[in-house]
Amino acid sequence: MLDPIRHPRLLRLRILWERFKARFVSSDPGQAEADRQLSAFYERVWREAAGQIRATVIDLGNHFLEIRLGNRRTRVWHHNTEIDHLAGHRLVRTKGLMHRLLAAQGLPTPRHVEFQLDDMRRAADFLDEASGPCVIKPACGTGGGLGVVTGIRTRWQLAMAAWRASRWGDHPIIEEEIKGDNYRLLYLDGKLLDVVKRQPPSVVADGISTIGQLLDCANRERLEQRAAVSHSQIGIDLDVETTLARQGLSLRSVPAKDTCVRLKTVINDNSSHENITAWDELCDDILGETAQAVSYSGLRLAGVDIICADPGRSLQESGGVILEVNSPPGYFWHYHKRNGSFPVALHVLRALFALPDEPNGNGAAADTPGAPQPLGV
Repeated sequence: MLDPIRHPRLLRLRILWERFKARFVSSDPGQAEADRQLSAFYERVWREAAGQIRATVIDLGNHFLEIRLGNRRTRVWHHNTEIDHLAGHRLVRTKGLMHRLLAAQGLPTPRHVEFQLDDMRRAADFLDEASGPCVIKPACGTGGGLGVVTGIRTRWQLAMAAWRASRWGDHPIIEEEIKGDNYRLLYLDGKLLDVVKRQPPSVVADGISTIGQLLDCANRERLEQRAAVSHSQIGIDLDVETTLARQGLSLRSVPAKDTCVRLKTVINDNSSHENITAWDELCDDILGETAQAVSYSGLRLAGVDIICADPGRSLQESGGVILEVNSPPGYFWHYHKRNGSFPVALHVLRALFALPDEPNGNGAAADTPGAPQPLGV
């Protein structure tokens, strides 16, 4: 097979063909509706949280809300708030830099290499030397699994995944793929609020339908549940292709009845049934490692993503890693779990307005006259 690294013109032709095809594929109306439902989810949780501290909510338009308590105010947009500064947000989203900074603190992070789309030799060498599959993702500026592809084993997969990742950022990064379960730990002002084990999106075969048909059915059910099951649609992307291929399947396959088929390895498109409260699974050593990562990031509110195969031992001992420190962390996984719900927005508002975690009475600050003032955090 031709090596795209050694034949860049062939690769450019393939990319032009992919772009040509993409121009004739209309945007998914299902995802547009899922986006509207996600906006409604965030508006609901902020209004509920504001009501619990007796604050008022002003709709500024375009999904911006102003929350007023006495003469103070703060503004939110989805999960974006004034609790952390932009520099901290940009720092943790610069993945290669954050990996290096955490590693310098003795914290385990994935082996990785950053590279440019027009020179993938370093990435190809990394892939050739890796003992298992690799992950391609944008090196900076993104979150939510955008542009991430797992299961990379061949140079053609590397080239196509790198092109897709570069559409979301200025250049890609290749990382070793770590085996184990994915956990999200949510920290606020140094305190661990919630731990969620996030399992990848999957479907159960009926013995009749193709995987593509099962995927379409799952997406329709998500829309019908109006963000109670998932905040997104399961898009058919390269991660779907590589994940199915590892199981010897494709979208046209008809698995045996009751077979559980993993659709993606990237977990961001999973459902509430695949989120599990996991406070009691992680040992104290892991909690210490993740708390250290948050402290070094300088963030007040942070979601730490880890992968580990043995949650009873430290990441360092078990071969687990800190994948990312996220800012701002998404709230959906904490509200929609198989076994409970955690009110993130309420805790964030209490922190923004400097209210106690366990407020006396109604928890609201005394009203004072004057125009609402920004919090200045």
